Amino acid sequence: MIKCHLSKLMGEKKLKISDVAKDTGINRGTITRLYHETAVRVEFEVLEQLCVYLGCDIADLLELSTDVAKDNEAGD
Repeated sequence: MIKCHLSKLMGEKKLKISDVAKDTGINRGTITRLYHETAVRVEFEVLEQLCVYLGCDIADLLELSTDVAKDNEAGD
């Protein structure tokens, strides 16, 4: 499972979804889905824009949760 830390990063900078959407030009719905971790796909361009805007690395924004991945492999 891939975890998105957008809500944490935005919280640290006291940003609202509407602020990020306005400043980056990214669709508000896309940001909302990433914020609430309900997104099932995302464009590389969106990830790049968010990283540049937030001043972070892709690894700060996304994380592969290996515990869930291992659990899925064990169930196969």
